[in-house]
Amino acid sequence: MKWFLFFVVAPFLGLAKSNSSYDYYRLPTALRPQTYLLSILTHLENPEELKFLGTVRITLEALENTKNITLHSKNLTIDESQITLRQINGEKTDNCVSSTEVNPIHDFYILNTCHELEANNVYELTLPFSADLNQDLEGYYGSSYKDPVANETRWISVTQFEPVAARMAFPCFDEPGFKATFIITLGYHKKFTGLSNMPVKETKPHESLPDYVWSEFEESVPMSTYLVAYSVNDFTHKPSMLPNGVLFRTWARPSAIDQCDFAAEFGPKVLQYYEEFFGIKFPLPKVDQVAIPDFSAGAMENWGLVTFDEITLLYSQNHSSLANKQEKANVIAHELAHQWFGNLVTMKWWTDLWLNEGFATYVANLGVENIHPEWRTLQEESLSDMLKIFRLDALESSHPISRPIKMALEISESFDEISYQKGSTVLRMMNLFLGEESFRSGVKSYLQKYSYKNAEQDNLWESLTQAAHKKDALPANYDIKTIMDSWTLQTGYPVINVTRDYSARTAKLNQQRYLLNTQIAQADRNGCWWVPLSYTTQGEQDFNNTAPKAWMECGKSGETLPKTIQDLPGEDEWVIFNTQLSTLYKVNYDAKNWKLLIETLTNGDFERIHVINRAQLIDDILYLAWTGEQEYEIALGLISYLHKEREFLPWKTALDNLQFVMLIARPTPNFDLFKRYMTKLIEPIYEHVNGINDTFDSIQQQDQVLLKTLVVTWACKYQVSDCVQQAQAYFRNWKSEPNPDEINPIPSNIRETVYCVSIRHGNEEDWEFLWTRYLKSNVATEKGTILDSLGCTQDVGLLQSYLKLSFEPKKGIRKQDSGLGFLAVASNYVGFPLAKKYLMDNIDVIHKFYHPITKDMSRLLSPLSEQVITLSEFDEFKDFVNKSRQSFKGLEQAVQQTLEIMLTNVQWKERNYHQMSRSIQQLL
Repeated sequence: MKWFLFFVVAPFLGLAKSNSSYDYYRLPTALRPQTYLLSILTHLENPEELKFLGTVRITLEALENTKNITLHSKNLTIDESQITLRQINGEKTDNCVSSTEVNPIHDFYILNTCHELEANNVYELTLPFSADLNQDLEGYYGSSYKDPVANETRWISVTQFEPVAARMAFPCFDEPGFKATFIITLGYHKKFTGLSNMPVKETKPHESLPDYVWSEFEESVPMSTYLVAYSVNDFTHKPSMLPNGVLFRTWARPSAIDQCDFAAEFGPKVLQYYEEFFGIKFPLPKVDQVAIPDFSAGAMENWGLVTFDEITLLYSQNHSSLANKQEKANVIAHELAHQWFGNLVTMKWWTDLWLNEGFATYVANLGVENIHPEWRTLQEESLSDMLKIFRLDALESSHPISRPIKMALEISESFDEISYQKGSTVLRMMNLFLGEESFRSGVKSYLQKYSYKNAEQDNLWESLTQAAHKKDALPANYDIKTIMDSWTLQTGYPVINVTRDYSARTAKLNQQRYLLNTQIAQADRNGCWWVPLSYTTQGEQDFNNTAPKAWMECGKSGETLPKTIQDLPGEDEWVIFNTQLSTLYKVNYDAKNWKLLIETLTNGDFERIHVINRAQLIDDILYLAWTGEQEYEIALGLISYLHKEREFLPWKTALDNLQFVMLIARPTPNFDLFKRYMTKLIEPIYEHVNGINDTFDSIQQQDQVLLKTLVVTWACKYQVSDCVQQAQAYFRNWKSEPNPDEINPIPSNIRETVYCVSIRHGNEEDWEFLWTRYLKSNVATEKGTILDSLGCTQDVGLLQSYLKLSFEPKKGIRKQDSGLGFLAVASNYVGFPLAKKYLMDNIDVIHKFYHPITKDMSRLLSPLSEQVITLSEFDEFKDFVNKSRQSFKGLEQAVQQTLEIMLTNVQWKERNYHQMSRSIQQLL
């Protein structure tokens, strides 16, 4: 990503302009903004001249004497002839700007003042600016949609500032620690509506432009610049109201307003839950949720004006599956949790981004569970978070939860599974080892202490330690900082090796970092984690007790210390560590304990083992087999019990793991063997869920809907029973409808499978039929499902055309959705080499397409990383990356992880391919 700064200097002003000698990545601390008076006039009438003009008046407090004002500005034209600076306390004297400097690397705009600014004085700086409304999906930008009634394109404007794009909309101190209040005034044509963080205070006619108005909004609470938001649009809304009087509105383009019902109902409920959970009232008088047609961030928690991509907010009962509905609930809950974690209390610097994202992820799970307990999503999301981290954080190229950030490019790379899912997982771990009362008390104390301020993780540790000791939830000689720094300041997680002495009824435990890369020597797998040890035995079977019975500690120098557990059962009973996967670690038992566990699963009352721990055993044994620490014969023997399993979580865990193996086995001679094994594994559960027949209305438990959806997907993939034939029949019935855009007889929960199967086994006419449905659909979820499915074709010509189509937004696929088409093609066995070649041949064009949000390119790498399985392919891709470094700038982390996954695939194939083939042969 290239960072640059444009300024237009009035020629008669004569200010000297130079590159700055100030090159530190953080702003100086001599000045603090107190209030921004921000006026923005937006022109949307002419699509060829989408632009805005503005003035910002910043009230500044001088904390130290200084002769310059350093703030951020990017891509803005500043009329320096109109800049004013004056002292507004004491003598109230005028000052001026003698010269300006720029630092294009850090986006600094530096104003050298005629007279020194003196500590304890207050100044007012006024800066006029202007820019085009970009279409890059960041800063203050334009978005469009097609009005189906008038058949015209409509334009709106909206902001997306996180992490560092407020500087593209107005000059500002664009760091999270520089909180201030904002009084925002929007100017626009009266046919539009203006929205911002706060309610409208006053609307009046523009002083010179006919049919234009100025809308002034109430003064905001103190907040960081990345949370400022405003939009000019012609949307309509659905109102809701909270019992405490907070106005809640959900906005969308007029033709999609009927898809706002779920968000308008769910949003106020979860906001009310958070008020009770945190014990702190929501501090603003209103919340607006807005569905934006062009939006790359997924969703954004702007205080009081929460913005979403349409696919993450809008819900259509007739088009969206249960999984879609749950995802939307989770995203809404996540963004509204930020109103406390992130907005009310904000991290001091991006190093602790996880305090925002980890908390919002975890608390969202609690919020959805509270409002929809019948979904049982807390278990599902907790496990799903862990499964993602078990894979990503087993890479040497992963990173700590809390890590130094020194460049804006590095900030964007931190918005990943480590900040979100691992952050959430360690918070859940704390909740479970401290207990609900202590955890909530500590969190509430932290929020109250740092409201409207900034904090870092040590501040949270302090609040939680005090709460824990007050309630005797933690040994007096333990503190949260010592425990949790081991989880947040170092990369990875441990595998705990449990070796039992059956005659002494003890177990010796030791830990080391778990890594997928088996070329790293055992002695180099450094790291020590403070691990709360929960466990239960075959006789006890107390899986509800997740409190630690013991701890694995680390030495003063961070060295690992072995642990011995006493009073375990004899040789006829198993022990299971990590009840309900309460902590982020894997467990490898001695051979006898594994044998006892497998015996219970395959021949005993397997349901006496908690469902999450059944999923845990599956995940642990398959990972350990992957890295050669267990035999595949043992691993496949354990998961053979699945023919009896009727719960979603163990099946999801097993199939997620087998998917990685399948991608490596697919191009090999023994793939038919693997297909026969998968068919045998899936047939019983496929019959149990009544196949692909539409029985969803009769299913009582919601997670059984997810199970059926999952099983049908895999059954059709391996052509189990009648799955493919029935899917094609559904599709033919839809094609025969006189009005297929209004009537779709395919059950919404299995549409993605039906579409994909029908395109895979269909012809060009089927592909064109589905593409036409995409172009005519008014539902973002349905459009996403279709984009995922169009890549399933086996027709090389169609796949190549689809790849090109994905990066030509004028042909119908929005920029933020371009990756869906590429991923669909790359995940297809026929499409994989085509997608890889397309990326390698067009990397410069693709980089230009995504610029400046090049982090979105990283999603293109994932399906490629999982399918490179030979050393020659690995070397080829590594050479390509090295030659294309400029196009991958800002994606160094994603590239490193991609190469490491490819390397571990090569290792697996060399080490495990024949062993696994033999193990499968024995089971068939």
